[in-house]
Amino acid sequence: MKFSCTKDNVARALGLIGGLTSKNVTLPILNNVLIKVEEQKIEFVATNLELAVVVVVRGKVDATGAFTVPARTLSDFVGLLPNERIDFELVGGELALACGKTSTKIKGMGSDEFPVLPALGSGAGFTVLVDTLTTALNRVLPAIARNEIRPELSGVYFGFNTREAKTLVLASTDSYRLAEQVIALESGAEALGVVVPGRTAQEVARALSAAEEGEKSVRLLVSANQLVVNYDSVQIISRLVAGQYPDYTQIIPQQFKTTVVIATSHMQKEMKAAGLFTTSGVNAVAVEALPEKKVISLTASSQQTGEYASEVECEVMGEAVTVLLNHRYVLDGLNQMASPEVKLQLAGPESPCLLTAEKEVGFRYIVMPIRQ
Repeated sequence: MKFSCTKDNVARALGLIGGLTSKNVTLPILNNVLIKVEEQKIEFVATNLELAVVVVVRGKVDATGAFTVPARTLSDFVGLLPNERIDFELVGGELALACGKTSTKIKGMGSDEFPVLPALGSGAGFTVLVDTLTTALNRVLPAIARNEIRPELSGVYFGFNTREAKTLVLASTDSYRLAEQVIALESGAEALGVVVPGRTAQEVARALSAAEEGEKSVRLLVSANQLVVNYDSVQIISRLVAGQYPDYTQIIPQQFKTTVVIATSHMQKEMKAAGLFTTSGVNAVAVEALPEKKVISLTASSQQTGEYASEVECEVMGEAVTVLLNHRYVLDGLNQMASPEVKLQLAGPESPCLLTAEKEVGFRYIVMPIRQ
């Protein structure tokens, strides 16, 4: 195996796959990156057995072959090299690197021990704009469950609807809040719903954000138990979560008693301030909508830090109502709003609250109240 690449190309590939390589004691090969050199392409591959990332790197191939080396060691060393061409050559059981006047040899393991990536079977194909999918993923990721008690809730629901308008619904919930984003599909002819592991969704969002500007669309291939994401020189292969995603639409109120329209930045500031005076672990802020005064009142108290009270002028329509909300959950939703104004709809002190962006369509964020 012998090939040459620019430092930028190698560093970019290692950055895209670096999130998958970690200290694995039971299977040390998973700490390595597989470098696979064929006549027409050079691939850098990493996997954790449930998820794999493949990055095609441009370069000059002198001899084909495959070898694995510790990803952390290779990445750290490449980061210290000058912005010049790097020459790679497999010499015995070591990968020799030369760049300018610097050279090294990194011990590795044979490619035969590296896990075989699952074969790409047949499935339903879809395309979606890369910026649209990246934004949608970043909006729903905060609401995924952080434990595996209910595996489906630790993932993101992908609902492909092609019977009417071609749309893709992405949703996540941890039972305390819910995020849903509806985006347009460019192409696709199947109607189906699958659950993508949260780790996969995170890696897809990270890879799309870090990838070079090139193609405008992401290609998705969905089978019964696998998702394949192709964008430019990056391919992500992942298993899907078994089981059905819960019908989360049942918890969304159909009618609301009170509607508040407020500047997004003002609501963020007030929630952050009130959050300084909440009890750790509960994070409760009382939000009171007062239509007669055209204000919302935010109050919080903690034995450790003290008390907070504030009134914010805004547009308030409907009935007076008070609801106790987790300020961290509310901020997670507000931070995803690109609109200058946000709409908060309340159905009562015991009912879920709906947050939507006043100038946007397709994104809604539900926060369950704290029971008093």
